Amino acid sequence: MDKETENIKQQLEETEEIKENKKEKNKKKKNHDAEEILRLTEELGAEKEKAMRIQAEMMNFRKRKDEEVLNIQKYAGEDILKKLVNIVDNFERALNMKTEENSEFLKGFEMIMSNIINILEENGVKEIECLNMPFDPAFHQAVLTEARDGCDAGIVIEVLQKGYMYKDKVLRATMVKVSE
Repeated sequence: MDKETENIKQQLEETEEIKENKKEKNKKKKNHDAEEILRLTEELGAEKEKAMRIQAEMMNFRKRKDEEVLNIQKYAGEDILKKLVNIVDNFERALNMKTEENSEFLKGFEMIMSNIINILEENGVKEIECLNMPFDPAFHQAVLTEARDGCDAGIVIEVLQKGYMYKDKVLRATMVKVSE
């Protein structure tokens, strides 16, 4: 073989070697790229999951806030209605002291009390009926107990102070005497 053929052969071998090196580099690059894609895909999935959690958390927060605002609106007048209930108690005490001398004077009290009771009813306040009914700690506050013949234990036998409901909530528990 002559020198020129040997040179060509050597160049061909070097070209093949370069091609193989390029293939190897491309293979390594593809593996590296695939690993990078896999890593980025996992990272993206984690970020999507984090974003979904945050979105769900925000929805729950908004829902809690909306419920809180509705409750505030629903029971907005609770404090003033409690004060009106106390005023009704005072009028009832005054009316219980009715005599012939003050009966004309107390007619004005009756009218005022009637107006206040109407205001309470218009705003969803109702008296808790409980006389001769079973004691319920959700609505009643037992102040006294008394053994009474012919009466089962745990029955409300006397109302000491009226209780009131405001919509679906106890505005003031009824103070009662309960049978033993």
